[in-house]
Amino acid sequence: MRAIIIHEAKDLRLEDYPVETPGPGEVAIKLASGGICGSDLHYYNHGGFGAVRLKQPMVLGHEVSGHVTALGEGVSSLAVGDLVAVSPSRPCGHCSYCGQGLRNHCENMRFYGSAMPFPHIQGAFREQLVALESQCVKADGLSAGQAAMAEPLSVCLHATRRAGDLLGKRVLITGSGPIGTLCVLAARAAGAVEIVVTDLSDAALSYATKVGADRVINTGIDPEALNAYAVGKGSFDVLYECSGAAPALAGAIPAMRPRSVIMQLGLGGDMTLPIQAMTAKEIDLRGSFRFHEEFAMAVRLMQAGRIDVEPLISHTMPIDEAVSAFELAGDRSQAMKVQLSFQ
Repeated sequence: MRAIIIHEAKDLRLEDYPVETPGPGEVAIKLASGGICGSDLHYYNHGGFGAVRLKQPMVLGHEVSGHVTALGEGVSSLAVGDLVAVSPSRPCGHCSYCGQGLRNHCENMRFYGSAMPFPHIQGAFREQLVALESQCVKADGLSAGQAAMAEPLSVCLHATRRAGDLLGKRVLITGSGPIGTLCVLAARAAGAVEIVVTDLSDAALSYATKVGADRVINTGIDPEALNAYAVGKGSFDVLYECSGAAPALAGAIPAMRPRSVIMQLGLGGDMTLPIQAMTAKEIDLRGSFRFHEEFAMAVRLMQAGRIDVEPLISHTMPIDEAVSAFELAGDRSQAMKVQLSFQ
């Protein structure tokens, strides 16, 4: 079979890769759709991110769906032909954090397409994938593209659970990339009454409007626009910081209410924080890292029609055009979520 393998920055190849056979508790899956994530782009453009660097060729990809083609011994919840969304999260189930129910912090996590450990954890952008039965969620009623969006949506659902009660709350989202726009959907499903999104790109902000943001603001064009929300010690109860940019976070603080919550999702590197202002307002800063049980929730919410991710799938391209797809995915003026078709 073929797989999409990164060798070093800007060296992405479609190459032969060994076919695996499902063992006990596993299933074989013919891949249908795979979304290109920001971390995939970091490997493609820079050979890694932060201290994490490629040390060997690695199959990319972790936002995938496909159809079950074979069952390993003991598999009972799936059948050949089922469309499944495949969670890339594979915690060990035995370490202290798994024992505490914090599986997203597993000490022995095997997350598809990660160069953090060595040998690297190979990714899911391959024509056939063998996965654990427990990783697969039946996606009846969804398209393959929608099912592949379960992974990034799970990130936003995890952050939303970490943020606490959103019913009737006012929400600010900084950064209108795929995660920021999916946070619009997650916050609205959780009961947010007003959602404002900021970014530097009108093209990116247009997608936030498509999925129901009440207002979008290009802070590059109108850097003072948030000032109106700073009156009376602030307006917003929750900030989803999805840009990873220090100016976005600092610029949002005056608009936050006392005892508001900042959910930090953006990973742009270390940043200087306006600690004095945050302390004076008793603002909670909370991290959000990956997900686990939210993956099945994401599929169920899409199946129930509570969340519609379809407007965010801007392009679908065949795997033979993988390099062009990665280039397009990095162009915020054209693309939101670029998916690869393996069918």
